[in-house]
Amino acid sequence: MLLLQPALAKQDDRNQPIHVVHADSMDGYNEPNSVSTFTGSVLITQGTMKLTGQVAKIFTAKEDTSVDHIIVTGTAQKRPHIEQIDDNGNLMTGDADQLYYDNVNSIAILTGHAVVHQQNKGDSSGAKLTYNTNTGYMAGESGNEGPVSMTFLPKQKPITPKNGAPAPAPVKPATKPAPHSPTTPAPASSAPTKG
Repeated sequence: MLLLQPALAKQDDRNQPIHVVHADSMDGYNEPNSVSTFTGSVLITQGTMKLTGQVAKIFTAKEDTSVDHIIVTGTAQKRPHIEQIDDNGNLMTGDADQLYYDNVNSIAILTGHAVVHQQNKGDSSGAKLTYNTNTGYMAGESGNEGPVSMTFLPKQKPITPKNGAPAPAPVKPATKPAPHSPTTPAPASSAPTKG
C-alpha cells in the first residue's frame, strides 16, 4: 500500500442531500435497509460531488432511509466517474471499473484500472485507489494491472523577470497637481498721474 497526497473535498458536501438527477429507469423503494437500482446514464450529485455511470445501486441505512453507500458500475465505453471540488476550488476527478462511495464515512474506493486527477496537484493510478474526503488521506494498491503510480506537479511560481516573463511596468506614484496661480495682472491704479 502506498500513501498518496491528499485529495481533500469540499467539507460542506457531506451535509448536502443526495440527488439522483438523471437515470433512464429505476427499480426499488425508499425504505430502511433497502437497495434502489438506477440504470442508464446515471447522474448522482451531493453538493459539488458528481457520480456518473451506467448502473448505480443506492443502499439505505438499516435504521432509516439515509444513504449508507452507493456502488456505481459502467461499461468499457462509459466507466464510472467521480468528480468533486475542494475548498480551494481545485477539481478532483476519478475513473475506474467500479466506484464504491461510503456516504457515512465519506470514503470513495475506485477499483479496476483506477485513475485520479487532482487539479494543481497531480495524477495517480493503480488497481485500487481509496480516499477519505474528510481527512484527505489517500492510498493506492497495485494488482495484476501493474504498480501504483503518482505524478506530483511542482508548485506554480509567480511570474518574474528571472524565469523569463517580462517584468511588470513600474508603478508611478500619484502626483498632486501644482496649485493654480492666478494669471490675471493686478489692477492698475485709477489715481491720476502728474505730468
